[in-house]
Amino acid sequence: MRMKDDDKQQRIKQAVMKLILEEGFAGTSISKIARLAGVSPATVYIYYENKEEMLKDIYTEYSGDIFSYLVRCVDAGMPAGYFIDTLMRNYYSYISEHEEIYSFVDQFSHCPALACQCGIRSGMCELFDLLDERKRRGEICACSDENIVALMFYPVKAIAMEHHVSESHKEERLAEMIRMIQQALLL
Repeated sequence: MRMKDDDKQQRIKQAVMKLILEEGFAGTSISKIARLAGVSPATVYIYYENKEEMLKDIYTEYSGDIFSYLVRCVDAGMPAGYFIDTLMRNYYSYISEHEEIYSFVDQFSHCPALACQCGIRSGMCELFDLLDERKRRGEICACSDENIVALMFYPVKAIAMEHHVSESHKEERLAEMIRMIQQALLL
């Protein structure tokens, strides 16, 4: 029986992300992944049952990482305005610092046939719990968690992914967006 090697698995994940972003889901095959990762196709099957399971596993891992990253940056005791500011700024930082991973997760999440099979991630549940606690304490409006997350994070994504705009201009727009969303959510 062949042993799993963390370095090989990491190279496979990197190859998957690169190919998905360059060629899309349909253009990405196990043989292309193996070639780019510098392993045999048989080696890929040591780590993943098939292409669909591989994509779901990698998506689940990386999307969970994003939510865990966000949840780690906040705590229940911080003021609600600072809570919103911190979440939004850290989301922006994550996108900027991990653009390839973020782009893979974002592209995957827009493929309903795959993303809906992954279920809700634990990090997302933790974030929803933090939002629910803020609502219970009367600090933010009692809107659905999904709408609050959309209101907070979609504009941040739009700002972060504008490659033709200077970083200083993005920062200004982010600060303005945070103020607008705080006004919309804070009670």
